[in-house]
Amino acid sequence: MKNKAGHQINQGESFSKQIAKGTLVSATLEVGGQVMSKLVKYPAVVFGMGVVAGYFVYKYRKEIISSTNKAVDAGKDFVLQQKENLEDIVAEAAEE
Repeated sequence: MKNKAGHQINQGESFSKQIAKGTLVSATLEVGGQVMSKLVKYPAVVFGMGVVAGYFVYKYRKEIISSTNKAVDAGKDFVLQQKENLEDIVAEAAEE
């Protein structure tokens, strides 16, 4: 099956990958929630995790900022592409 742009679509493979990702995320969140609920009972551990997280954010701040900027740029490109696609659809509908 091909979409309007002529790209090949394999829905079965895509759907199975999405199911696998969803299952993995669900399991990770469940286990992570259980671990965090036990760790929250100890304020020193929570404070230590905050210190460690702050250290790594400070250490890798330049990489975080650059990857965030790349994500923002990719988001802007995506929005512009969708706007162009919508304009094409509207133009096609106006022709008919």
